[in-house]
Amino acid sequence: QVQLVESGGGSVQAGGSLRLSCAASGNTVSRSCMAWFRQAPGKEREAVANIDNAGGTTYADSVKGRFTISKDNAKNTLYLQMNSLKPEDTAMYYCAAKWCAVRQYTAWGQGTQVTVSS
Repeated sequence: QVQLVESGGGSVQAGGSLRLSCAASGNTVSRSCMAWFRQAPGKEREAVANIDNAGGTTYADSVKGRFTISKDNAKNTLYLQMNSLKPEDTAMYYCAAKWCAVRQYTAWGQGTQVTVSS
């Protein structure tokens, strides 16, 4: 069973930066499609960024140009570099993994809180 553990969340002022990490079990990162999701109170969970097993990336329009998803296969770790943070980025952030051939993400971390103050 895949295990994902996020870290790196915290409180920051608007305009600041944070880098989230997601440590995965086994060789999940190199073999899987992975993503960062976020969920703010009272809102639906939304996909923030995706990276496939070849390193191809996609981003939500709301974070394009500010966030960068990356991975280190040797360390089996997924990252999310978040720059120019805005108060509307405040949410619980989750990493997720799946076999690229399937639609649904099947493994989830416990989440890490990001709070951006104005």
